[in-house]
Amino acid sequence: MSREESRTNNIPSLAITGSTGHLGGIVARTLADLGQEQTLVVRDASRAPQLAGARVREAGYRDGAASRAALDGAQTLFMVSASESVDRVDEHRSFIDAAAAAGVSHIVYTSFFGAHPEAVFTLARDHFATEQHIRDSGMDFTFLRNNFYMDFFALLAGEDGVIRGPAGKGRVSAVSRADLADSALAVLRDPAAHRGAVYELTGREALGLDDVARIITEKTGREVTFHDETLPEAYASRAGYGAPDWQVDAWVSTYTAMAAGEQERITGDIRALTGHDPETLGEFLDRA
Repeated sequence: MSREESRTNNIPSLAITGSTGHLGGIVARTLADLGQEQTLVVRDASRAPQLAGARVREAGYRDGAASRAALDGAQTLFMVSASESVDRVDEHRSFIDAAAAAGVSHIVYTSFFGAHPEAVFTLARDHFATEQHIRDSGMDFTFLRNNFYMDFFALLAGEDGVIRGPAGKGRVSAVSRADLADSALAVLRDPAAHRGAVYELTGREALGLDDVARIITEKTGREVTFHDETLPEAYASRAGYGAPDWQVDAWVSTYTAMAAGEQERITGDIRALTGHDPETLGEFLDRA
């Protein structure tokens, strides 16, 4: 379906996934507040937010036929990466293929900082494979490579107040989901201006987990400390969750990626996109 046909049939040119989640939800609600029409592609229509100017279409990433129907008429697709799973790359590929078949011309994909086939963080390899499939599809793209969520790091301590992981002296330029949403919105309001761009979205400070523990203690009054686990300790402390091996590897490599220095670089991409600096952990905790 052409852009003109889409307008004639009152089909929004923008499709959004992830609107039932945190990041995608912020993006979808803000777009609605700005008067942007959009198609919300969700797995369960009953959970979709009720937004002005939004139509809801039900499709899972694995369901190629439903995804193609849901995306028919869309020109730009904001694709939030699927939940972690052993076959997430295959799930992504199915959805990307459906988008291409539906006539989508531009995918804005939430990738991961340091996406690379040999990344220490195992899930960064999945994101690289997804990026490659989007490139190979022939569609235009914009990749938003998000570093670890600051929101997640604020919750790392266990009930005993200890953050555990084999991160060593490694540092991470974690970033808040609010800043990531602002960056995505800047791209989605003028997708053509960001065609072919790869943005590496980080916070404005790189912290070790001992710093994270100290700042949480100062801001919340809860005593938090960091214990630098050995690799055997890390696997042993997570064995009781009964998670599959791929998931435990992902959990542990969250920390070993920091130890390897893969997550510490700071970029100015959020400021370039939004006009404001990303918030610090202390600022985030003051707001939370």
